[in-house]
Amino acid sequence: MAKKVVLVGHCGADSAYMRIAVNSASKDATVATAHDDASLNKLIEEGAELILLNRQLDYGFSTEEGVELIKSLRTKYPNLKTMLVTNYPEIQQEAIRAGALPGFGKRELGTPRVKELLREALNADDKVTR
Repeated sequence: MAKKVVLVGHCGADSAYMRIAVNSASKDATVATAHDDASLNKLIEEGAELILLNRQLDYGFSTEEGVELIKSLRTKYPNLKTMLVTNYPEIQQEAIRAGALPGFGKRELGTPRVKELLREALNADDKVTR
């Protein structure tokens, strides 16, 4: 069965690169995009496997910060896997403390490290994040 990955807060160009990275890590993954809280919640309810959040979010979400959205999602969906996409190590650590899996920066897209992080997240036996 195809695993669903949801992109949150990424611009069009970045979304294209993220799709390539996800498909490189898992040939059976499907990628969807959420543009607001309502579409994100719908995609999660439909069985999203992993949420890839940008550090900064556009309008349509209850917050402008990816880490804050991770905290909110953990409250509503405690077993949902999330990753923050940021080039800032200190923000990445905040996301991990909030319950996200270790993420990556946009500059790392296309690297073996990102492929492995995505593969591990999508192939984990349990759906519980740290």
